[in-house]
Amino acid sequence: MQKRRKPQRQCIGCHESKDKNELVRVVKTPEGEILLDRTGRKNGRGAYLCDSEECLKKARKSNALSRSFKINVPQETYEALERQLENDTE
Repeated sequence: MQKRRKPQRQCIGCHESKDKNELVRVVKTPEGEILLDRTGRKNGRGAYLCDSEECLKKARKSNALSRSFKINVPQETYEALERQLENDTE
């Protein structure tokens, strides 16, 4: 039996490749809303982050979400993602 390979994704904050299930998906919905997708099943364009505030801060500093989604992501969106990440880890 061959072992199944686990899908790998790269964190947009620290640029480390990890198993897909170790990362949190950030999704831009067709309506233009940007939010965390813990299930990985929401419809829209996705980017992946480590489940840590440090990686989100690095992504914010380098404007990684704006590049990934090819739109201008306002700072308020990053703040909302930080709050969602804090609430989910508690």
